[in-house]
Amino acid sequence: MNRSTPKLSITDISNAYEEVIVLIGRSGNPTLKDSTFENRGYGEDRYQNYMTINGTVNKAFITLVILLGSAFATWMMFFNGQQVMPLAYGGLIVGFILALVISFKPVAAPYLVPIYAVAEGLFLGALSATYESLYNGITLQAALLTMAVFIALLVAYKTRLIKATENFKLGVVAATGGIMIMYLLSFVLSFFGISIPYLHDNSLIGIGISVVIVIVAALNLVLDFDFIEGGAERGAPKYMEWYGAFGLMVTLVWLYIEIIRLLGKLRSRD
Repeated sequence: MNRSTPKLSITDISNAYEEVIVLIGRSGNPTLKDSTFENRGYGEDRYQNYMTINGTVNKAFITLVILLGSAFATWMMFFNGQQVMPLAYGGLIVGFILALVISFKPVAAPYLVPIYAVAEGLFLGALSATYESLYNGITLQAALLTMAVFIALLVAYKTRLIKATENFKLGVVAATGGIMIMYLLSFVLSFFGISIPYLHDNSLIGIGISVVIVIVAALNLVLDFDFIEGGAERGAPKYMEWYGAFGLMVTLVWLYIEIIRLLGKLRSRD
């Protein structure tokens, strides 16, 4: 079966995905921020049914398992010669809508985050399989690098090698905002057949841009850790565990996509 069309299409929509995911689900903007804890109806049972770090970790693990299961399904369909583009587009659209709803209605997170994980898995499975068909072994490399970055940042945060100070937060938020504007501009210009130079090519400048974006995406993990820890300390309601897991998953998905695209650029130069 000729997969040339799906390869091009799924790679193209991965660019569009990056351009929207930064807009709606980052810890620097609406998803994870201090105001999230305000006016959430904690109630009198605040100390009987509250957010904990362990609870959030468990929810994040459940979300990851669901996402991987969904991704594996589209991965197998792709390599069995089945058409996965409808699932990829469907997952992208549904994930976008659910991310918006969850961002502005955190109380719905326990019900919508698992569905979000399924939708994102459909898209990521198709995207990963496409890159794998182009560059053998790239998916495992990207997954391992994403895991390594996550563990390294978690250790650095727990040992306070990296502290989520106000200046640090402002810096990461500003950098994420800059990327957001760049992606939004790229998304709008694409409708007129115009592309931002170097953003999606494999030149040395293009690779350098990808490296910077990967670093910014990784540093957003520190903001996620700080949010989760802060929520537990403040006694946020139990449903915020799912909300914290959602924010963490958004960051990991973004980081994974940026890493696999960076590796793709590097491999395409060989």
